[in-house]
Formats: sequence, C-alpha cells, structure tokens
Amino acid sequence: MSTVGQTKRTTTATIEAMKGTRPIVSLTAYTTPIARLLDPHCDLLLVGDSLGMVLYGMETTVGVTMEMMIAHGQAVMRGVKHACVIVDLPFGAYQESKEQAFRNAARILKETGCDGVKLEGGEEMAETVSFLTARGVPVFGHIGLMPQLVNTTGGYRSLGRSEKEADKIRRDARAIAEAGAFAMVVEGTIEPLAREITAAVSIPTIGIGASAACDGQILVSDDMLGLFNDFKPRFVKHFAELAPAISKAVEAYADEVKARSFPALEHTFQPKK
Repeated sequence: MSTVGQTKRTTTATIEAMKGTRPIVSLTAYTTPIARLLDPHCDLLLVGDSLGMVLYGMETTVGVTMEMMIAHGQAVMRGVKHACVIVDLPFGAYQESKEQAFRNAARILKETGCDGVKLEGGEEMAETVSFLTARGVPVFGHIGLMPQLVNTTGGYRSLGRSEKEADKIRRDARAIAEAGAFAMVVEGTIEPLAREITAAVSIPTIGIGASAACDGQILVSDDMLGLFNDFKPRFVKHFAELAPAISKAVEAYADEVKARSFPALEHTFQPKK
C-alpha cells in the first residue's frame, strides 16, 4: 500500500522519548468532529472512560463497557492524522487476570486501530502491565487518584498528604514504570509528590490535578472548553466558556423558528426556473 501523502502519526515510542524534552500535550476525545479539532494541537488523545460521565450522564466511570470504549475509539480514530491515540480499558475488563486483560486489550487494538490502552493501578497491576507489554500491547499507566476505584476509596479527593499514602503512590509509580508502561497519568496527587515522582521515574508522567513539573498535562476536553458550568474541579481551567455561547445560540435559533424568520428564503430549495 502506498504511503505517499500520508501524515506520520505520533507513536507510543515517540511519547516515551519526549521525557525531558518538552511538555506533552494531551486531551480526551470521544467523537470524530472533536478529534479533528484537537488533533493538530495534541501529542496524545485519550479516549477515556470519563465518557461515561461526560457523554452518558453516569455518576462514575464504573458502568462503562467495552462496547462503548470501542465505538468511541473507532470514532476518534476516524478524525486523527497526527496524535497518538490511547483507549481506556473499562472497569472489569482487566482486573480479573492478566489473560483477561490481554484479550480485551487485543480486542480494542484490533477493532479501533488505536496505539495503546490505558489501565488504572499500581503495584497490583504491574504483573499485568508486564504481561501486556511483553506481548506487543503498549500500556499507558494511571496512578494516584483512580476513578474506577471510587467505590472503595470514598470518592474523589487529592492524595498523598499522609506519608503512608505518599509512599504507596511512589511504589505504584516505580512498579508501573519498571513493568514497561510507556507513560503514566498521575491524577489528583499533591504537587510536591507529583514533582518528586516525575523526577524519579524513567517514563513520562502526564499530570491531571498534579504538578506543572510533570512531563505533560491532560484534561477532559469538555471541562477545558467550559461546556460544564455546574461543577469545576480545582485543577480545571476553562480556556473557553462554550456553555453560555451554545445556550445563547440555541436561544437565538428558537426565537427565529418561533418567529418564522428561519428558515429564510436563502435556506430553502426553490423550483428551477
């Protein structure tokens, strides 16, 4: 097959090699149109299981299925020419055994064409990460606050304030890096600890609610774009305020429809003369 004119996409190896060069730009993506808009500006796009809350109105990510992740992974891949695309393994798709993790990771890679998978967990998942990477599955790790464990950790909160908690996160980071992950998300972790971990591990750290010293940053795109105004986590910055703009546009549309000023003549099809 000819590759003339095709854009070379960023690989997981490229992401791993970016540690110590410049910050890695990452965002979540769930649909083709948004992926097309984000792609020119991002090194990595994550099809996160956060889609359960962002798109489907779920309370947590626990209810997200493999079928949902694959469908949205396929959608994002249709809109990408440049960025490395990673798809989350949803809750229950990898915790049972390393063999289960491989079967589901392989399915995601085959059915979406993405570049790798992400899974949550530290020391307890290191053997699984090693098993996957040894069999050709690039793994994006995730330590610190782990949303899939919200039912056992008592909710969403920053971690690492006690020495016991901090030491566990340090061990998790080291274990995932040594197991062969190409990078890891560090979420909801106090700034000094995230900074320390970034300096200690050999692979890139991608922060969310962590430290500017991490090797990159990621946010949920809908949060960053200001599409939700009812709740804004401390670590989120609105780089736009699209919710009011969308509401205003819909209001204007509704007014014109009610007034019969839309569609105007130029928006209709007329008989040919």
